[in-house]
Amino acid sequence: MRMEAKTVKPRHPLVTRLAELLVSTWGEYLQLEPYHLPADLGFVEGQLEGDKLTIVNRCYQSRVFRKLHLELATIGPNLDILHCVMYPRPQFDLPIYGTDIVASTQMVSAAIVDLSPVRGRLPETYLTGLEPSFARCTNFGQLRNLPPWGTIFSPRCVFARVVTPTEADLFMEISRAYLRFHCEQAARAEAVDTATEAEILAGHRHYCEQQQQNDKTRRILAQAFDEAWAERYIRTVLFDLPQ
Repeated sequence: MRMEAKTVKPRHPLVTRLAELLVSTWGEYLQLEPYHLPADLGFVEGQLEGDKLTIVNRCYQSRVFRKLHLELATIGPNLDILHCVMYPRPQFDLPIYGTDIVASTQMVSAAIVDLSPVRGRLPETYLTGLEPSFARCTNFGQLRNLPPWGTIFSPRCVFARVVTPTEADLFMEISRAYLRFHCEQAARAEAVDTATEAEILAGHRHYCEQQQQNDKTRRILAQAFDEAWAERYIRTVLFDLPQ
């Protein structure tokens, strides 16, 4: 599938590697179709404390996923950000895959990958299937604590600072394992009954509402644009509530 003409060229190699992994894996496992964002929100430029902020969004959908969202952003000459969420359609009982990287020229201050449960707890299939990869996160030198609103994350969430090339490779290996496992489960997923779908939909809304509490993201966007724009972007592009 052809990418958008406008793009962001990340400078940090881990951001580039993860973005390429996501897009190539989606293409391998899923039949992708376009997901149309509002025309003015696909590619955005602004100013943040004198630095240029550039954001590009790639969005797709498939039989199982209502929205596959990859956001790449650069701020000034030194900061790259990757944000990705795979939203399943509420007809399928699957967790929500999410991953983020915040990378400066000195280090990756935040690297997170998780499959967030939508019905109380992560399915046993996932707990067991992800365990070998999750066990390797003890090899990171600096694991990070989740934010107060992070109750949506699972017991298999990996959240670390990435300082060395070896740690970068480790994060990529864990991310690849999580992503492939999730896509394999999605390929076998079957639609649920109406009552279960209602539970899943409530779980998706809870996930988005919790993510919308991330004040750091809101502050950055409000400074670069304005508060109304930031609110619209968060609720329309990043964490839109499923209908």
